[in-house]
Amino acid sequence: MTIGTITPRKTGATAILSRHGHPLVTSVTGGEIAVVTRPSEAGFNPLDLLYASLSACLVLSARIAASEQGLLDRLRTVEARVKGSKASEGPSRIERFEIEILIDADLDDAAKDAIVVAAEHICTVSNTLHGQAAFKIARVNR
Repeated sequence: MTIGTITPRKTGATAILSRHGHPLVTSVTGGEIAVVTRPSEAGFNPLDLLYASLSACLVLSARIAASEQGLLDRLRTVEARVKGSKASEGPSRIERFEIEILIDADLDDAAKDAIVVAAEHICTVSNTLHGQAAFKIARVNR
């Protein structure tokens, strides 16, 4: 193995839904998540998964930012709370993300703010949501 070389993680997901039941989402690495559909059902629905992806990416990116700023040894925890507001008019979408980032660290407010700003710039998910990623959808025959 060459020092300094990073092997990229395989990414991607497949969702399968039968006539009855819930979608089952499987990652290319073998992880599985059962997706719920009823409002009172415990678990993740598709919007929860979107919020979960953003929150996880932000906390991971905050840790990277703290490390890059030489502050990792003073960081205890980072928590990102994400929710959103749906648009009142079509198409169906999240119009506004509401994000709270809590940093428990031996740092002043300016250092914590710098970590938050850097985390948003590092996070692939937030960068994608800010942008206009192209979609290429193809129906495949079986």
